[in-house]
Amino acid sequence: MDKNPRSLPQALRHYLVNPLALGYLGIVLWVTIDAVSASSSGDASFAGLWAVLATAPTSMLFLVAGPVGLIGIPIAAVVQATALGALYRSITERRARATDVGVSNA
Repeated sequence: MDKNPRSLPQALRHYLVNPLALGYLGIVLWVTIDAVSASSSGDASFAGLWAVLATAPTSMLFLVAGPVGLIGIPIAAVVQATALGALYRSITERRARATDVGVSNA
């Protein structure tokens, strides 16, 4: 864990600004835009379900009737992107520490 405390915006930026988290947020944004455009054209089919599935299991906590449940999609996307970002940072920092010591993962 980090030795100096960070504010919430600094911590979110630290974990969200990396390729894995940004890629995940891009996919969720693309699926959500597709769901909104498909529902406005009248051919909704499973478009809304893909947005929920892309952010599952966190979005499953917000499954309620009506449009109130849609607030779970962006909340779940940020929560999961933060978790993916923390995982990415952990792996890359561990790999950097291992190469600094002279240990190879090859």
